[in-house]
Formats: sequence, C-alpha cells, structure tokens
Amino acid sequence: MNLDPVTTNPEHYRLVFENDRVRVLEYTDEPGTTTTPHDHPDSVMVTLTDFHRRLHSADAQMDVAMVAGKAQWLPAQRHFGENTGETPTHVLLIELKGAAAQPADPTVLGPTPGS
Repeated sequence: MNLDPVTTNPEHYRLVFENDRVRVLEYTDEPGTTTTPHDHPDSVMVTLTDFHRRLHSADAQMDVAMVAGKAQWLPAQRHFGENTGETPTHVLLIELKGAAAQPADPTVLGPTPGS
C-alpha cells in the first residue's frame, strides 16, 4: 500500500525538491482540515506558521502546538492529522532517503520533544 503523503493527500503536500538523498515537501492546510493516513521517513520539519494539530497513529494521539520559524526532528512515523487551531498550517518537510531513513514505527508520533 502506497502511503506517500504526496499521493494520499495531494491537495496538501507538494513536492518542492528531490534528489537521491533528500526529498523536500511543502504542506499547507486550513483550520478544520483532516488528512488521511500517510507515512513519513525520518525528516526535519521547518514550521513557517504557528499552528495547532492533533496527530493520530494506530495506538496513540497527540496534540501539538507549533511555533513558526523552528526546525525539529521528526522520526519516521505513520499518522494522520487534523488542524485543530484557528490558523493555517504551513511547513516544509525535509525527508531523508536511503540508509538514513528508517521505516515508519507505529509507536512513534509527532515531533521529538526538545529537538
């Protein structure tokens, strides 16, 4: 099953750049938007706006409040999300490829605290 976010949620994820080592995606949404399940390899997320989200995995859910202008490590994961705030979400995801990327872990959700 292909759970690439560009395929599962093309109205929100846009390919910005890709080579053999990284892939850069732009993600945008509006308040109230919910995505379908998708996978992310190990990535760096750069927040371009402040936003609130609820992330869901097979076993957990997590509410996150993100601040614009931050870069955070995002471990490989499968999730779907909902914009629970009052502002649009706008982020860049720099996905790692090859040996640096790990398969999605169903027990991991959201950005790593303190990263």
